[in-house]
This record gives sequence, structure tokens and C-alpha cells, in this order.
Amino acid sequence: MAVKFEFHKRLYVSESMEDKKLDKIKRKLRSKPLLDNVHLIVPAGNPKDQLDILDARQFAQSYYAKKTFLVVGIADSQGEALHLVERMVQDCLRERGDCNLREYLEC
Repeated sequence: MAVKFEFHKRLYVSESMEDKKLDKIKRKLRSKPLLDNVHLIVPAGNPKDQLDILDARQFAQSYYAKKTFLVVGIADSQGEALHLVERMVQDCLRERGDCNLREYLEC
């Protein structure tokens, strides 16, 4: 059973990923997520946190096959993923006046 991914309508993508590369990454994630240098930002698996940054290779484990993940961001490194989260927080603050990323991203 493959991991199921849904991609957020306003997907945050690191600057170094091109549109063509992004489409290829999405296809590979759906078939076999053993991708180096791809980090996904998803809603946290627990209610205390807001977001998790996960290495795409983690999704090859059978534990993840039982779930569907909403991907709100894709980056090519841990550092780029942190920059995307920072951008999400800034956008949320500007639009809502708070840092409730789950509500802002409708997760």
C-alpha cells in the first residue's frame, strides 16, 4: 500500500525547485518516496505542534502507508524547509494577526 499525498492548493515551495522538477517530485512521491534532498512540511501528527518537517525517505516505512498526508510545503533541504515555515508564519501574521498555522492553512 502506497502513501497517499494531497498537496495544498497554496503549496509553499522552496525557491530552488522549478515547476517541472516539482511535478516530477510529486509523481515520484506517489509511487515510491525514496527521494534524497526532499523535505515535506505537513500538519503535525499531534495537537500540541502545528507542523512537522519530514524527510521524504521516511515515507517508505510501512507505518506511513496507512495514512494520508496533506503536504503544505516542499523543500530541497532542512534549511530551506525552515525558511518556508518562517514564510508561512510571516504570511499568517500579516493576514490573520496570529500564528495559528493550522487554521491559516485550513489543516
